[in-house]
Amino acid sequence: MSLEIRPAIAADLPDIAEIYAEAVRFGTATFELVPPDLTEMTRRFQALTDGGFPYFTAALEGRVAGYAYAGPYRPRPAYRFTVENSVYLAPATHRRGIGRQLLERLIADCKARGFRQMIAVIGDSANAASIGVHAACGFQMIGTHPNVGLKFGRWLDTVMMQRELGEGASTVPSVR
Repeated sequence: MSLEIRPAIAADLPDIAEIYAEAVRFGTATFELVPPDLTEMTRRFQALTDGGFPYFTAALEGRVAGYAYAGPYRPRPAYRFTVENSVYLAPATHRRGIGRQLLERLIADCKARGFRQMIAVIGDSANAASIGVHAACGFQMIGTHPNVGLKFGRWLDTVMMQRELGEGASTVPSVR
């Protein structure tokens, strides 16, 4: 398996949009109900990268197999050292370690950028794979918001997990 994890580029966005559309249409990891089109996915990508947030693609044998990014956890300035992560994989690439490699790269990059906390908001408390990958990467369970999303005719939970980055809360950053 020849896997390359690299910064995402505009040419990756059609594949990224396709992966996400599949997750929206058939999965519970995201609570979106209608897949965003390529224009909207491009807008989201540009907003994150222009804002100084990392966005990675996993290419398997030259084809996009998954992607991961970090973005602002909340818009208020007090949250500026905290990011929220997202990781999505093409269905054929699940359970091959790609999600973990993407998340590990994202964590390392966010540390290097000076972020101090990373939050995972995992759709569906039955999403054992995502919960397990986050736990394996050092995330701690924070709690569950029960029955906060309605998708596919059923109520879904969100699971909150958190991980310190770098010095975490042991010191106060001097800049930003």
